[in-house]
Amino acid sequence: MPANCGSGLFLWRRRQPMSPVPVFIAFWVALAPTALAQAPTEQAAAFSLPAGSVLYLRLETALSAKTSHLRDSITARVIREIPLKPGAKEIALPRGATVRGSIEKLIPSSSPSDRARLRLRFTQLEVPGQPPTAFAGHVTDVENARETILADGTIQGVLASELPLTMLEDALDKLKKTQPDIGGEAKKTSEKNLGKADTSIEYPAGTDLTLVLDKPLPLAQVFPPAVADELSPQVGAPVARLLEEAPQRAAGKDGKPGNPLNLVIIGKADIIRRVFQQGGWAEAEKLTGKSLFETVRAVMANKGYGTAPVSQLYLFGRPEDLAFQKMLNTFAKRHHLRLWRSPATTSDGREIWLGAATHDIGMDIRPGVVSHAIEPEIDKERDKVGADLAATGKVAAMRLATRPNPLSEGLTATGGSWKTDGRLVVIELKGP
Repeated sequence: MPANCGSGLFLWRRRQPMSPVPVFIAFWVALAPTALAQAPTEQAAAFSLPAGSVLYLRLETALSAKTSHLRDSITARVIREIPLKPGAKEIALPRGATVRGSIEKLIPSSSPSDRARLRLRFTQLEVPGQPPTAFAGHVTDVENARETILADGTIQGVLASELPLTMLEDALDKLKKTQPDIGGEAKKTSEKNLGKADTSIEYPAGTDLTLVLDKPLPLAQVFPPAVADELSPQVGAPVARLLEEAPQRAAGKDGKPGNPLNLVIIGKADIIRRVFQQGGWAEAEKLTGKSLFETVRAVMANKGYGTAPVSQLYLFGRPEDLAFQKMLNTFAKRHHLRLWRSPATTSDGREIWLGAATHDIGMDIRPGVVSHAIEPEIDKERDKVGADLAATGKVAAMRLATRPNPLSEGLTATGGSWKTDGRLVVIELKGP
């Protein structure tokens, strides 16, 4: 979980006198201390985060194309540490640093054929122990959003015609014209159960953004990592033994290989639930008639359903014991994971869980397949889970572990490809 930044060097200059007149020189000598005292100065930068570097942010300000206003102030926090350099322990940009800015563009949708547009401009970084620093960057992603991000950082909304629910509404309107009684009743039922199509851009506080620096960002101080990378003595050996013996992948009910395992979590179930909730993840519901209906409604309206059930995968002869996910405003995209309590425990009796985390990035619809498509580089999701849990302050230690004969690539049960460096992140949670 990486980042760099700093404070710039301000150079103060005075125009040279046109003529070396002694009186003027005397006047200049007398004035110089006062002038220099008033000149703005900053500590020389120790290092810089280069242009193109990625910052992971979490909104603290709710945004709405309906209720927000142009030039409204916005605040977010850095959610992932950025090391001084790859592999370094020193942290250049600490988690929790504040970024501030404003709404630079806000154009609500004016008709079904018009897309809402929103552009955020973050301009100031506040790092503990350092003066505020100006910086320039643009948003490149809103995690799990249905909207599109343009090259200049503008967030472009969806059209009503792109929502499945709009197609249903159009069909019911046509039915209403030919058969008023049946069509009218059907439309009322649809609106009651499925709601109306909504294309507005709405991001609650807690929404995760990705921002790319347009210019180098100078910083003047390094920080220690917030989470230790050395596991407790009671953890290392039991985890190593478990990884020697446990399967490398979960499986479908039919035994077909499923998602590769990339998580190890140390802690009790109630602690795991609490930490994921604090990290912004929701526990998935079991599949019932009600949750199935809510899933259909979310798909039709192209909106989020944060507690939607996940399909079952099996490990140790049983389906997952826990499942969590993080969604925003579309059912097509979500971070999600499954956890299984392993038969192993640490030497002091703590439970060891194995997990598989992947990122759904869209729908995979082709002959014989209707499923989510996953981000092929699954290590990104492993890092996402680690960063979100570390941000809660409830992680005692975290490090990457390599198992014997690690996997490097493969296919999902529905034929999607994935690749990995083969390592699992071991997350040791703090006790109650």
